[in-house]
Amino acid sequence: MVDESAAGPSTATILSQTPFFARLTPAQCMELAALAQREELDEGAPIYHLGDQARDLYVLVRGMVRLTIGYGVSSAGTGDILRRGDVFGWAAMTPACNARIATASCVTPCSILKLRGDGLLELMERDHTLGYRLMTQLTGLITGTLTAYACG
Repeated sequence: MVDESAAGPSTATILSQTPFFARLTPAQCMELAALAQREELDEGAPIYHLGDQARDLYVLVRGMVRLTIGYGVSSAGTGDILRRGDVFGWAAMTPACNARIATASCVTPCSILKLRGDGLLELMERDHTLGYRLMTQLTGLITGTLTAYACG
């Protein structure tokens, strides 16, 4: 067993404490954790750019990320600031349209979890309860993102 006080929380624990994944069972969080990779990024580091292929879904574990929504080849002048526990990069969960519609970059040094989109989709296909719960969360996330963008 990992001493979480010394090594920090496990990936499954981080996921279970993230609102997007909070309705999942501990076993489902463990399966998702197997798809995740933790990365430490410096201030100013890009995470992805407008138009990139969306391969991963991200959970912000520590720090702040600027998300700037774009259209075509242009981006909005301002963006949303994401904080600990926010999930972003949801295009990885929409395989028919998986190009990035935003640019994400670190405002501060950040710790993120990257979840492989292809593995996430396979897991959702195998476990329909997990798939339904995540798609319900995804709908809220997309609606919130687009509403915030429309409201400025």
